[in-house]
Amino acid sequence: MSSYIIIFLSLVELTLLAIVVTFFSRLKKSEALISHLQANQESFINKLHFNAQLEHEMVQSFSQRQQELGSIVHNLEAKQQELERLIKKAEEYSSSPLFLRNVILSGHRKGRSIQQLVQDTGLSRDEVELILEQS
Repeated sequence: MSSYIIIFLSLVELTLLAIVVTFFSRLKKSEALISHLQANQESFINKLHFNAQLEHEMVQSFSQRQQELGSIVHNLEAKQQELERLIKKAEEYSSSPLFLRNVILSGHRKGRSIQQLVQDTGLSRDEVELILEQS
């Protein structure tokens, strides 16, 4: 009977040993899986950090571009106002009688016909002829 008990206890010990070996092998596999997941998590976090940094740089760049565009628009508006002022001044000058008279006289001296002078100045043929007669 004592040999049966010893055999039975030995079988129980072998079974427990097999269970412990299986438990530790699974534990080792779990540890390997956990370390792999941690490495993947670190990689993912690094990628998220990189993406956040890129997004920040893009937002900063966009903000700078918006400021530059605002400055360009302001400069263009100032140039537009200056050009409108110059155009208005040029129109006033070009429509002055003295300027038209000088254009007609210099054009006539250069040999331009009365019809060409009418087209250049926008005056009537009679007005051009009158100016030429007065000079």
